[in-house]
Amino acid sequence: IVSADGTIVTNSHVVRARGETEIRVALADKREFDAKVVGQDEKTDIAVLKIEGGDGHFPFLQFADSDSLEVGDLVLAIGNPFGVGQTVTSGIISALARSDIGSDAQVFIQTDAAINPGNSGGALVDMSGKLVGINTAIFSRSGGSQGVGFAIPANMVKPFVESAVTGRA
Repeated sequence: IVSADGTIVTNSHVVRARGETEIRVALADKREFDAKVVGQDEKTDIAVLKIEGGDGHFPFLQFADSDSLEVGDLVLAIGNPFGVGQTVTSGIISALARSDIGSDAQVFIQTDAAINPGNSGGALVDMSGKLVGINTAIFSRSGGSQGVGFAIPANMVKPFVESAVTGRA
């Protein structure tokens, strides 16, 4: 969740996998909400959802300036690997501006924080608790984390979210 009004950012491939007709968002505090897609782009793999309720006071993450990241910075990857429930893993920024992972649409943050199937669309946060990226992909021979995960940088996500919310996405 990236704003108190219930705006959520995730991956487009997560929304497609769930089907766009009915999307349900479960928060860590066990509350569940119906969500609608307000913006989606398959090329950048970003989707913006909106949930209603919570009196417009949802807890949310602030965007960080992902251009200020440096290799070696500590990060946390949040997700729901293998459907076991919310988890947090830690690691570092391993590389920046990775563009050779099968997508010509963007560059990625590389991290060794464990990102497994089910972590897609989850937050990559810095040690201040700010959103630096959206977990999106792994390189793996086994299908599980091998220390090579990728996230869409927050500075690429934020303008897309702003456009979706204003109806220009």
